[in-house]
Amino acid sequence: MTANGPAAEATTVEDEPSATAADDGAAGTESESALATARRQLERAAAHVDVDPGVVERLKHPTKVQQVSVPLRRDDGSLEVFTGYRAQHDDVRGPYKGGLRYHPEVDADECVGLSMWMTWKCAVMDLPFGGGKGGVAVDPKTLSEEETERLTRRFAEELRDLVGPKSDVPAPDMGTGPREMAWFMDAYSMQQGETTPGVVTGKPPVIGGSYGREEAPGRSVAIVAREAIDYYDRDIEETTVAVQGFGSVGANAARLLDEWGASVVAVSDVDGGIYDPDGLDTGDVQDHDERPGMVSGYDAPGTLSNAELLELDVDVLIPAAVGEVITVDNVDDVRADLIVEGANGPTTFAADAVLEERGVPVIPDILANAGGVTVSYFEWLQDINRRQWSLDRVHEELEAEMLDAWEAVRANVDGKGLTWRDAAIAVALSRIGGAKEARGLWP
Repeated sequence: MTANGPAAEATTVEDEPSATAADDGAAGTESESALATARRQLERAAAHVDVDPGVVERLKHPTKVQQVSVPLRRDDGSLEVFTGYRAQHDDVRGPYKGGLRYHPEVDADECVGLSMWMTWKCAVMDLPFGGGKGGVAVDPKTLSEEETERLTRRFAEELRDLVGPKSDVPAPDMGTGPREMAWFMDAYSMQQGETTPGVVTGKPPVIGGSYGREEAPGRSVAIVAREAIDYYDRDIEETTVAVQGFGSVGANAARLLDEWGASVVAVSDVDGGIYDPDGLDTGDVQDHDERPGMVSGYDAPGTLSNAELLELDVDVLIPAAVGEVITVDNVDDVRADLIVEGANGPTTFAADAVLEERGVPVIPDILANAGGVTVSYFEWLQDINRRQWSLDRVHEELEAEMLDAWEAVRANVDGKGLTWRDAAIAVALSRIGGAKEARGLWP
């Protein structure tokens, strides 16, 4: 297949993976919350799994949602109070696990919906975790470094009774990173009276973080894309790929697929995209995290907008920027033969149905980008054992875990004729249901 031509204006996107609302299938472009979408996906997958209806009903609701006030002394001496949240969805298989995000639109429903997706993601990877999610409703771009540190340390204190290595283990998410995790861990440890690296993952390696954690989501996207290409009897060296969102996830996925022989013909960041029908040298293109604005400023044969990138005639499309980029408004113009979700929730519920009807496979986020939580699990193990793994070991272990998860989902696709998303949630639900049945309901 060939990619089509040049472009116009760029659509605004961010480069951290995120999840937002999804379109309502019955109402066209009317949107619904992440929580409503997660519940609909659960009900749909439950029809294909032998699980007690009571378990399904329990999984529609979080175990706990904590709302806290986070006062912050600004650099100018003024006081501002922000609202923070932590949603704990289900812990039947182990401690809650999920990111902390700093974003103006963080609210309770979003955190609950995202925590449900984390429950499925951990279960489909067969990790001993449940789903959690949280954050502070704040625009991190409005904070100085000192303000960000004070906010993070106070947020850690407000959540101290909820989190812990054996109860709830946060991680980086949109607007946060290793720096914030280091501050969170330090604040928690100071109050506990001992260094507790296992309270969060995604830390710098020098204080217990794992090598390979930051690139893990992109690496898992590339592994799953490679397996999907092979599953559909394609030669990776004859496969064209377009990646929307050339940040940490998209850049790592693109560079690995390029290394393995695929032709990455288009990539984009928040400012727009570049295109070369003969394939880009992805190692030569700096990603948005390395140097913002350099993707669209790179000397390539053609440029294009983020919207146009989604409509390229390519073999594989990887939306790795933000949620809700493939909707009922543009799905008819999406011409890729295969979609591998790098971001969380890039395909809306309604668009998913259209792609299914057209026979376009969509490999879901809860499988494709699960490398992040998987290497977070490795980090957690390293922290508990106080023994750091080499980067080579992390890569080897991640490859093995991703292939095991791929095979489990593929078996459901082949054996039950399910979509990839339904198959992934069905795998997760069967494992969660089995755990709940074994443990019973108390009292």
